[in-house]
Amino acid sequence: MDKIKLAAKLRTEMGRKTNKGRKAGEVPAVVYGKGIESKPLWVNALEFRRLVKKSGESVVIDLVIDGKDERNVIIHEVQRAPVKNTYLHLDFYQVNMKEKIETEVEFMFIGESEAVKAMGGVLVKNMDHVKVKCLPADLPSHIDVDISKITNFEDHICIKDLNISEKVEIEAEPETVVALVAPPRTEEELTSLEEKVEADVTKVEGVVKEEPVVEEGKKEEKK
Repeated sequence: MDKIKLAAKLRTEMGRKTNKGRKAGEVPAVVYGKGIESKPLWVNALEFRRLVKKSGESVVIDLVIDGKDERNVIIHEVQRAPVKNTYLHLDFYQVNMKEKIETEVEFMFIGESEAVKAMGGVLVKNMDHVKVKCLPADLPSHIDVDISKITNFEDHICIKDLNISEKVEIEAEPETVVALVAPPRTEEELTSLEEKVEADVTKVEGVVKEEPVVEEGKKEEKK
């Protein structure tokens, strides 16, 4: 396994004092593990973003603290700003390379489905990640889901259909559906949906159905 290195440095700033470091392009982080004292850190935001873009978040990282303290870690949690999507805080979990770990691995959907391309269907992704258990060295950065195997609306891809190493245990039922292609809606279904939306809109709080206006001084004519 090729080592993926990430530099870090010990941090003394806490709370609001970390805002200055964020403005300078650093992200406050922490490293902890089983029987290990946690340590607050600084990590360069740009370097971390490049690492994730290249290798994903499900990967063992050689975290080098202050250029000398090397630790094998995985990304346990990433906190992002809701609007700007910038990094707010990073949690690294130090692992023992001889002990199995449990973590989530993302699915990567590849290929092109004939049911989508030729039949106008809609790809439905029931899952975008799955929990796995394995030794850190066997942790996959992602799991491929080849949707080209879905050629009609009856086909679907289950956990058991995925090409996964025997060294990796998937913590999900083999028959769990990962992806399928749903047929396009018919004109009748679309019309029915529009009618339902129009009927329900007046039930929304603040929406009042307009009634005919009777001019002041005039009575409504009797039939």
